[in-house]
This record gives sequence, C-alpha cells and structure tokens, in this order.
Amino acid sequence: MSQSPPITIAIGDYDRTRALIDGRIGIPGHPSTYVCPPFETMFANAFDKGVYEVSELSFSNYVRLAARGTCDYIGLPIFPSRSFRHSAWYVRKDGPIRTPEDLRGKRVGAREYSMTAALVARGALSVETGVRADEIEWVIGDMDVRERDVITPTPLPSHYRISALPPGTFLADQLLSGKIDALRAYKPPKAFVAGDARIVRLYPDYGSREEAFYLRTGVFPIMHLMGVRRDFVQTNPDLPMALYNALTTAKDTAIETLRSVQALGVALPWLVQEVSRTSALMGPDWWPYGMARNRETLTAMLRYLHE
Repeated sequence: MSQSPPITIAIGDYDRTRALIDGRIGIPGHPSTYVCPPFETMFANAFDKGVYEVSELSFSNYVRLAARGTCDYIGLPIFPSRSFRHSAWYVRKDGPIRTPEDLRGKRVGAREYSMTAALVARGALSVETGVRADEIEWVIGDMDVRERDVITPTPLPSHYRISALPPGTFLADQLLSGKIDALRAYKPPKAFVAGDARIVRLYPDYGSREEAFYLRTGVFPIMHLMGVRRDFVQTNPDLPMALYNALTTAKDTAIETLRSVQALGVALPWLVQEVSRTSALMGPDWWPYGMARNRETLTAMLRYLHE
C-alpha cells in the first residue's frame, strides 16, 4: 500500500485512544503523529487555523460552523468524548434555587454558551423540566482565573438575554456574592472542590438522574467527534474509513481491558462490578461509533442545537 504524507492527529489522551497514541494500532497507509494539547487550544487551532489534518472537535461548535458552511473539517461518526451533564449545575446553598424549575427567570453563569457541555446541560433541563434557554439570563465569563482578554458572548436571537463579565471578574465569585443565582460548569469551581459548603450541586444525586435520563431517552450525549480536513480528504479519500476502523479497534481494545478480571486494568477497586452494571444498563458496547447506533442521540442533540 502506498503511503500518504505524514499527518498530524490532534486527539485527547483517553483509554479509548491510547492504543493509537502509543503505536499498538496504526492507520494503514497513513503515518501519523499524535498531539494532545488542551482542548481549548486544540479546538482553536482546528476551527480557526485548520492546523491539523485530523482533529478531535467540539460537537456543538462543529455543527454550528458546518451549518454555516464555514468549517474546514468533515465530521466523522467517531465520538471519543461523551458525558452526561446533570452534574454541571451549581447553586448557593442559601440561594433562591431549590429545584431545576427555579432556574426560570434567574441569572446563570457559564464559561461559554455554545460549548457542547453547556448544550447538553440545557437540553436535559428543557426535556425534564420544560425550562427553556430563553427563559434564563446568561452571564458568560471565566470561572476562577483569568483565561481570556476578551469575552464575547455567542450571538443569539434578540429575545435572549446574554452578557459578558469584564475580564478579571470570575463566575465563582459572582455566585458566592449572589450576583448570579446559579452556575453551569463543565468542571467544578475551585471553591466547591476545596469543600466550601456555600456551593452545592443542583442535582446532588446526579448519577441516578443521568441513568434515568438515559433509560427514558436513549441519549448518551456526545461531547466531541473526529474531523478530517476537507482538502486532505480530497487527496486521501480512504482516510476517513481507515481512521474509523483504527479508532473503533482502539476503543474496543480499551473496553476489553476494562472487562479483565484477572488483573484490574484501571485503579478502581470495584471496576468489575461497575463494568457489569454499565453493560446491563447500556449494552455490551456502551460507547458506540457509527451513525446507526447513535441516530437517537444525534437527533436529540441537533434538536437541542436548533432550539
């Protein structure tokens, strides 16, 4: 088989990609170099500059740009990052939010409106409570430390209320001072991690709620997908399927490692029980790639995006 030019693949360092990154699995005909920068850097390099021939991409921002015809990448039904996001809502223990329905009409902070974690949290909120995104006042800003010199809210229809905090002002502080009523964050604010009792999760039982959401809807939310740069596909039309096959094999290899009972592949003492429980709940391949087994999830997430 003839070799294509070397390609750079930007991807997260997960158990399900490790066999590619460490060289156990290759992409036939496509010598590859793997890079694993922080996701904010990876996505900016891909969406703004087209730096990588192949890149992991934010699902929501990929769809948004693809719908406008301004994305340099062709998305593939390979989903290396997935996550439920009921755990992403934080409130003050003594604040006005007691139930999810209480978010209606309140000020809610978020690092970014258009990121996929935010989309999934909003989508589940709408499905379960009927609270729509346009019924909330959104405040966009950095969480605990200054990350950006300029914060520009996502352009939304005029009936949405959305504003940005000045750089150097932080959402966690705004929540603690009562200037916002809730916080939607893809990782916990530092005060919560440090044990500050003033901040609590809106869904303290988020695990059981996420399971119930999956059983009711069949949706296992997709955070990221893989994309191949359009110009590279034109000269390497076999690459998308070769990439799909390699990443599927790597993912299947990781799941088989989790199933090992002789010696635990991950440092979790009850790993075997958790794998058995997950298999019973979601099936033996609970992290599927491809269109057919993800159609329900993709349809739901595109509906969330449209709404």
